[in-house]
Amino acid sequence: MTDTANPYLAPGARITEQTEVEEYGEVGLFRNTRIGRVRYMAYGMATTMLFGFAGIVLGALFGAFKASGAAVVIFLAVYAGMAIFHVWLAVRRSRDFNVTGWLALLVFVPLANLAFLFVPGTDGANRFGPKPPPNKGATALLIVIFLLLAVIGILAAIAIPAYQGYVKRAHAAQEFSQQR
Repeated sequence: MTDTANPYLAPGARITEQTEVEEYGEVGLFRNTRIGRVRYMAYGMATTMLFGFAGIVLGALFGAFKASGAAVVIFLAVYAGMAIFHVWLAVRRSRDFNVTGWLALLVFVPLANLAFLFVPGTDGANRFGPKPPPNKGATALLIVIFLLLAVIGILAAIAIPAYQGYVKRAHAAQEFSQQR
């Protein structure tokens, strides 16, 4: 009798169902849960643009009515609201890497606040709750859009004054050539 296995038999390995399902926390801008790096960056950029736009519009409205003191007060109030919101986002982000919320004061230290973008969160649940869910395509798309807007804004801030200087020099050269 040979000791070879019959290739036509059903597999004899014991297969068990995987019952352990990874638990994720809730997603939401105003929930008191952990947030990951990409959501932290997306929420931060979106609220900065929103608060900035609101401050510009309100400041322009009060400036149009010659109420410059009120425009300054409105701008400072909007800026304070944005700062408080960013500290709250940093508290949520620091909870993701299992550190107390006092680390959120790094938001006010230049370049030290980049730690919130580069320090990875803890795997699985920690003392502040379950792991944040994976990012969806919309969150990553939001980041790309905001980064493109920032790059376009920087390029426009460089190119527009350079173009205006070029136009002035061209007009001056044209006037000089017409005088001859």
